[in-house]
Amino acid sequence: MSRKGNPYDNAIAESFMKTLKYDEVYLSEYEDFEDVVENIFVFIEDVYNEKRLHSSIGYMPPNEFEKGLDGSPCQKKAG
Repeated sequence: MSRKGNPYDNAIAESFMKTLKYDEVYLSEYEDFEDVVENIFVFIEDVYNEKRLHSSIGYMPPNEFEKGLDGSPCQKKAG
């Protein structure tokens, strides 16, 4: 999150929160707090990190991008 007087470094956190709200929270009906925690965890791990394509890293999911950082060639998906 942003430090005092610098709103620009907050953009990444705000973008993630918008995605979380629109793609998970607004589309779900939760029974209780534990249900919220479980569903948000599943969204982050299984959707956001595994399936959702991110333009800032070449339209790849974050986990696939990170696998390419270990020195093995990273294949860019055709869009």
